[in-house]
Amino acid sequence: MRILVLGGTSFVGRAIVDDALHSGAEVSLFNRGRTNPGLFPTARHLIGDRDTGDLDALGDGRWDAVVDVSGYRPRQVDQAVATLGDRVGRYLYVSSHAVYRRAGLAPGSDESAPLRAPLLDAEHLTAETYGRLKVACEERVTARYGGRATIVRPGKVAGPHDEHRGLTYWARRAARGGRIALPGRPEQPVQLVDVRDLARLVLRLLRDDRPGAFHAVGPAEPTTLGGLIATCAEVAGTEADIVPVPPETAPGPFFPLVRAEPLWPGQQRDPARARAAGLPATPLAVTVADVLAWDRGRGEPPLGHGFTPEQEARALTKADPR
Repeated sequence: MRILVLGGTSFVGRAIVDDALHSGAEVSLFNRGRTNPGLFPTARHLIGDRDTGDLDALGDGRWDAVVDVSGYRPRQVDQAVATLGDRVGRYLYVSSHAVYRRAGLAPGSDESAPLRAPLLDAEHLTAETYGRLKVACEERVTARYGGRATIVRPGKVAGPHDEHRGLTYWARRAARGGRIALPGRPEQPVQLVDVRDLARLVLRLLRDDRPGAFHAVGPAEPTTLGGLIATCAEVAGTEADIVPVPPETAPGPFFPLVRAEPLWPGQQRDPARARAAGLPATPLAVTVADVLAWDRGRGEPPLGHGFTPEQEARALTKADPR
């Protein structure tokens, strides 16, 4: 199989390319050549820039499928679709759960849940614009390719090489053990999909030539934020005492994996369609162990979010001054 990946050298795209190469696929990568440029020497590298509209490197060639992991704005997808046309068989677009409306969502929602209103352009990618831009991108793909379009909507993705660092924060913190400040509620549901499971789903959908939309969420057994932290501690061989602290003690509006209660149904989506199509289910403990090993191997650099030790100590003292 000849696969073109738009992106392909950072986290999700990296895992997809790695899986594709190991499966024997002939892989071409189109990107700017700036992120991890030494990766995948056996793949064909095509240099261009979707931000500036430089798609000249895609002017020739045919592929059985294209995987788009770098299309964040409708104009980027428009340009790719116009350039590639019928020189690709299937167009698989990696979208997001941010495409769904939040109001009125119930636990167990499937791929038919109402989408947000599409947005054609925005100066910045924010919590308000990101999902709506993704909706418009999905529409571009399905309008052009119809039954040759596949949409994969991942939830929170975790695993080695994760630069979003959600699970990495909790794995690293639980490995230190002791009293752990949680500016949220332990019973909050959490859905994480191992990036390698996501990659395997993408390749399976391409091999089976499957159209439609698919939730990529995990783990197989539902878990909570408290359960995730406990799993991280168990993997690391430490004892963890989770101490809920007021949300206002968190440094900034977004804390790793913490969601306000009205958003909890978005952490309880139905993966049945993706499971039936071949989405694997790596145990959470395995994902955590691999993240810990990767993080330690790179020297545990600053994460840039979550509590610093000093901030956590203050939050713990305020919540439970033992």
